[in-house]
Amino acid sequence: MASADATQAANGGPLLARWQGLISPDQAVLKRLEGLAGLLLLVLLTGLPLFTRTGLALVIAACGALWLLWCLCSTPRRIGAITLWLMLFFAIAIVATGCSPVPIAASKGLIKLLSYLGVYALLCKLLLSNERWWDRLVAGLLSGGLLSSVLALRQLYASSEELAGWADPNSISAGTIRIYGPLGNPNLLAGYLLPLIPFAAIALVRWLGVGAKLFAGTTLVLAGTATLFTYSRGGWLGMIAAVGVLLLLLLLRWTRHWPLIWRRVVPLAVLLIGAACLVVAATQIDPIRTRITSLLAGRGDSSNNFRINVWMAAIKMVQDRPWLGIGPGNAAFNSIYPLYQQPKFNALSAYSVPLEILVETGIPGLLACLGLLARSLRQGLQQLHAEAPRALAAIASLAAIAGMLMQGSTDTIFFRPEVQLIGWFALATLVSRPGES
Repeated sequence: MASADATQAANGGPLLARWQGLISPDQAVLKRLEGLAGLLLLVLLTGLPLFTRTGLALVIAACGALWLLWCLCSTPRRIGAITLWLMLFFAIAIVATGCSPVPIAASKGLIKLLSYLGVYALLCKLLLSNERWWDRLVAGLLSGGLLSSVLALRQLYASSEELAGWADPNSISAGTIRIYGPLGNPNLLAGYLLPLIPFAAIALVRWLGVGAKLFAGTTLVLAGTATLFTYSRGGWLGMIAAVGVLLLLLLLRWTRHWPLIWRRVVPLAVLLIGAACLVVAATQIDPIRTRITSLLAGRGDSSNNFRINVWMAAIKMVQDRPWLGIGPGNAAFNSIYPLYQQPKFNALSAYSVPLEILVETGIPGLLACLGLLARSLRQGLQQLHAEAPRALAAIASLAAIAGMLMQGSTDTIFFRPEVQLIGWFALATLVSRPGES
């Protein structure tokens, strides 16, 4: 009977999913596959800041292979709107790779994108199979974030010479000591920690038991503190965006049964109070005021000047290849960018996620990403009125995405696996509801 059902699903399901369900194991095998997938993803998300590049690549490849095996044993699901947007972007990336002036370098980026999609697909399948894995995966993420925060904050007691590599002597904020933890880069550490802040906050609300709440609360405080001491301006802006969206969505949910006047006044009052606190911090706390001053200094700050020069070169790259770009991945960028760079302003990326997407896959790629973003936001907002556990998970994911988007406007830390895989986890959370994919 099971074999007949699988055959019928494979023959009658969506065209792109008919390869699924070709093997018909019993429920015990499917349960083992679920447990193996959960364990593998738990190891991946927990060890993000600690894995070597080789180790990370092996675990990511294993996730893709396990997803393929699991799908062969499962009946196909309906292809949802978010998956269709992802497939469209991947198709554009394939065309951009084929038309790239450096196709071999671009193919490396395409393979990397495919490997990330394998992790995302396994996350979706696991969460659709058993929602209880969400809390376990969040616990793994927070464990890695807690360890990274402790290691980073310990650097505050290290010698200033040890941290001097990230103090720009030509910047307005010269002499600022920036921690970087196990990731070796303050901006990367901030990019890794800031999406964990809303997940930790929601875990504090959602989890039961004193021990679980203490773990989530400790991670929340230490991750937020470590993000502050990275002195990453993009990280700070991202943290503000994440916390702001988190509070706003929580207020919208908690006040949804209140009278209309209070539903409008309370969120606005909280946002105004938060904005006032930020203004006071930016004007009265000297380290924060110095970093904000450097942000507003334009070309007067060496870091700003560097980014502006890179952006100008990247815009010229887009103007030359607006429709198909140069192909995905940093290898393709590093091959083409030297032809456009200004002297002494070499760069590894475009230092802006939207601009990087334009450079790599052209206008169609950016439009596909905007469509994916719009559909994801709609999907998340629709879940605000669902039962509490699902709604809280969606709120955490939307806040994390908002923080990464804010930091990604002036940096490309998002493309590092330590950050990007958290983004895929947030997206998988939004689609892990019955009937969506």
